[in-house]
Amino acid sequence: MISDAIAHGHDNAEVRFHWVLAMLSARAYHDLSAEELQQLHHASGLVRTYAEGEWKDALRVAFELLAMLSTADGATERVLERLRSLSPRRRDEILHHFDLVLTGGLKDSLWTENRERAEAARFGNDRVQRVWAYFEPDPIGPRTLPPRPSTAAAAQAALPVRMGLFVVAAAFLCVLSLVADPAEAAVELLVALGAGVAATRFGSRWWYQEHQLKTRNRMLQVPHARDPASSGDGFTNRVRHSFDHYFSVRVPLGMTPHEWLGHTEHIRHSLVAEISVLYRESRIGVDRVDWLIRHLAEDARDRYSRGTLFDHRHTDQTPASAKALCVVALVVLGCTTLALLGTVASGAGASHVVLAVLAVAGVVWSGRAAASSWLEARGEERRLAEETKEYQERLATRRAAYENWKAFLDATRPSEQEMETWLTCDKTLFVDEALRHYQLSWRDLITHTILVTSARPYKRGRVKGGPWRYSRYSFRLFLVTQGGVREVSSEFDFADARRGSEQRSNYRFDALSSVQVTERSTAGYDLELVLTNGPARNIRVADADTHHLAPDENAQEIAEINLSAAGFIHTFRLLEGIAADGKGWIERNSPGNQPSFRAAG
Repeated sequence: MISDAIAHGHDNAEVRFHWVLAMLSARAYHDLSAEELQQLHHASGLVRTYAEGEWKDALRVAFELLAMLSTADGATERVLERLRSLSPRRRDEILHHFDLVLTGGLKDSLWTENRERAEAARFGNDRVQRVWAYFEPDPIGPRTLPPRPSTAAAAQAALPVRMGLFVVAAAFLCVLSLVADPAEAAVELLVALGAGVAATRFGSRWWYQEHQLKTRNRMLQVPHARDPASSGDGFTNRVRHSFDHYFSVRVPLGMTPHEWLGHTEHIRHSLVAEISVLYRESRIGVDRVDWLIRHLAEDARDRYSRGTLFDHRHTDQTPASAKALCVVALVVLGCTTLALLGTVASGAGASHVVLAVLAVAGVVWSGRAAASSWLEARGEERRLAEETKEYQERLATRRAAYENWKAFLDATRPSEQEMETWLTCDKTLFVDEALRHYQLSWRDLITHTILVTSARPYKRGRVKGGPWRYSRYSFRLFLVTQGGVREVSSEFDFADARRGSEQRSNYRFDALSSVQVTERSTAGYDLELVLTNGPARNIRVADADTHHLAPDENAQEIAEINLSAAGFIHTFRLLEGIAADGKGWIERNSPGNQPSFRAAG
């Protein structure tokens, strides 16, 4: 990519400096092809054409370091002084990317300060408290169940007919009673009207609240046929386990986790069903919803502490006085209806009595039907308004929790630069300990390589276009000396750099009989080392990750990035060369036998 930029005219000291770093990063001098060496030689001749400044100084030092690889140790002091005089950032970039290029006395001279910088920066920027955030998945946005669709339309459609029948039947009864005894009927009708108004006023609230309470209890206690919480599928089970976990650690004071889980069983069942419905879609893991599950667990705990966890059980209770007034009004209405029937019977003939009985039956039937339709239509309007308000409040609360969590993650999550710096420090100190253990200096090494792979169980994360990074690593270091290969491996917990037990093995060059790489589209890459005096060893280099890529990412490019970040390419070339040629490969690639790099004049 940098070469393409240069080809399009973007050429200056800064661009060339990064081009040189990219050319040599994670590569030894003997990994360079003749064409690449020629390109470096040509680039060294362009240094004098660039403007003076920090980048030109750094670029000049980079080429002088290459030229020093085959120079006597005493002649390197001038270059080392110029390297040390660079700004810390430029110096660190050169040392990091030239790690496999610098060998022998040149690296010995730099190693002490390199190790000291690694020790100082290893836990810098609050590493231990922040690394976890890198592996947290991006939370998915807040969602909540929308209000249930209103069923008021059907009730409203039936209401005019039923109300019409009620009015006709009631009017007919009024006429019959007024004809029989106007004075007495007028009083009875007024009483009936008042009782009906009272029954409507107090009864409508009672009916609505009892209906809502039954609906809530049914939803909590009886799983719906389409309720995913009753299906036992994998996603729902993971949601349920997450709720159980967070409810067991977000416990109110004075309660044990077991008591709290039992106390909130119905609530958790309802929440599991809700989250399963809202977030059931492909490629969404429960870990992306954990922020919401944690928020709901904390909300339940806080509402219990305030005494409002089961508020609906109290708000949905109709006052006893309202119930009593409704019952009294209905009793009065019934008695008044019977009184009207008696008025008709006392002041009219038998035929009128039969008509009055039919009118009363019509009033009762149509009145009940009309009241049912009216209550349902009015209740649905009220329910929809209440649920819409609750929906908006819940969504606003969850959105605030989402924004808070995302802001906290963004502030805590380490940058790629920090992650790479910490990993480099770990590798540097791992190499240093291995050198100390074997009592080797860089002058004793022909070359070295370190393979960095994941160690199970692990969490992993990556930025778009970047390599996978892991919460647990396995480092495998190969130190190549004239006497053979020393191999040291250990596992690391990346958060605190805590190391597991080390494994060491030594073998001659002719003991490494073959090196093979197996590529599996569904499993990733495996490296197999075959020794003449031991069983074959399989090393998992990289896991397959094609299903975790963004739509505009190229799977092959990302695979190459991961292999390069693991140090695989250089490790494979080194081990393959040793397995193929043994001592001959070592002799050809010893620093003293390497063709010298000569910068252009």
